[in-house]
Amino acid sequence: MRKAFRALLTSLALIGATGAGGVSAGAATAAEADTAGISDTPDIEDRILAIPGMSLIEEKPVEGYRFFVLNYRQPVDHRKPWKGTFQQRLTVLHRDDDRPTVFHTSGYGLNTNPARSEPTRIVDGNQVSMEYRFFTPSRPQPADWSKLDIWQAASDQHRIFRALKRIYDEEWISTGGSKGGMTATYYRRFYPDDMDGTVAYVAPNDVNDKEDSAYDEFFATVSTEECRERLNAVQREVFVRRDELVDRYEAWAEREGRTFEVVGSADKAFENVGLDLVWAWWQYGSEADCDEVPPASASTDELYEFVDQVSGFAFYTDQGLEYYTPYYYQAGTQLGSPTFATPHLKGLLRHPGIYEPRSYVPRDIPMSFDRKAMRDIDRWVRTDAERMLFVYGENDPWGAEPFRLGRGSEDSHVFTAPGANHGANIAALEEDDRAVATAALLEWAGLEAGAGAAAERKAAPLAPYDAKLDKAEKDERRMLRP
Repeated sequence: MRKAFRALLTSLALIGATGAGGVSAGAATAAEADTAGISDTPDIEDRILAIPGMSLIEEKPVEGYRFFVLNYRQPVDHRKPWKGTFQQRLTVLHRDDDRPTVFHTSGYGLNTNPARSEPTRIVDGNQVSMEYRFFTPSRPQPADWSKLDIWQAASDQHRIFRALKRIYDEEWISTGGSKGGMTATYYRRFYPDDMDGTVAYVAPNDVNDKEDSAYDEFFATVSTEECRERLNAVQREVFVRRDELVDRYEAWAEREGRTFEVVGSADKAFENVGLDLVWAWWQYGSEADCDEVPPASASTDELYEFVDQVSGFAFYTDQGLEYYTPYYYQAGTQLGSPTFATPHLKGLLRHPGIYEPRSYVPRDIPMSFDRKAMRDIDRWVRTDAERMLFVYGENDPWGAEPFRLGRGSEDSHVFTAPGANHGANIAALEEDDRAVATAALLEWAGLEAGAGAAAERKAAPLAPYDAKLDKAEKDERRMLRP
């Protein structure tokens, strides 16, 4: 309707300007006045900063856009907003206020450099990116961890959307990958009318935290038997040579000033690193790389290097875990976490029960698990979700428990990219699926590609690839973290 109204005004202006008598002095004066009015439109920075609670951290240069790093004042508790506030970081990649807007979150911290998500490129739109609450520096002080839950985080997004919708009044699409895809889905569940569509990448859906047989099935069938056996063999050998490797681990930690107070000891940290190995390899690796997996006969130096490269010895130190405390708190209170059988490691594990979120959160932070939270989300997706697109990677362990649509899901899709890992996206889908996904996204964004199969085949990103904006960020090696 907005576009039709603008088109009508343009047509009327053209008719008046091209009458039989040419352009009158009065018409020219009116046109000049109109042009002057346009030039007097407040700058986009001024419009954003006029929002109550919004403040500028910095603006960074980027060709073809304006890019702002901002703080927004949020209630610590959206149910009781008078009980204190905190500053939440966000960024705005401004294209034009006549373009659709993509609301992106990683579910973790914030990338403060200009970058476009895949949906932003496809719709050639603006992008708002939000730092998830409790990831520093977007953490209330003092931190009341009971206020870190999926509803509070969704309410953060809702307030940011309502504030910026005054400026960006075209269609909005929410998106995110992994925990960001989960976040985008939860946001739609609690505020279903905010967004015109959602693209959730590689988002796990742990409906029943006590039932994880899907992961056992995944590791028993992924890729080829030869590749699976090679990975299991090297993982077993890592635990066979445990004492040698832990000695090296402790020596490294002492040199680097790393400590193990949260997990409990270097040996316990080592057990977590070793258990991550096969999962992390599939999360970020490829069947094509199986030949690079060292044999069980490899030297201890080679094994240490392989484990460090794939799992990362630094992660389960206090210093490595600190950033991820909010994630593990949520995994242990609402999101759930995967477990899987390791029969090939029988007799080699020393710390039963350590491979769970409670092990990675300081003990002075209380935790209790809400079994209803994910069941509620899953039920909503199956019965009420509209205009949602889920994308998974065939060889990604996080996809073992995916979101599934139900009879009540409308105008929604679930696609799997063949051979893809945790980096699966629309571009990695098979041609027909990619066309359907792109056409759906364009339609949700108010940019219909056309009607019928021919239009779906032609569906493509509206913005050309930009190496600076569209380059994939270096993997953070989150291992057993979505």
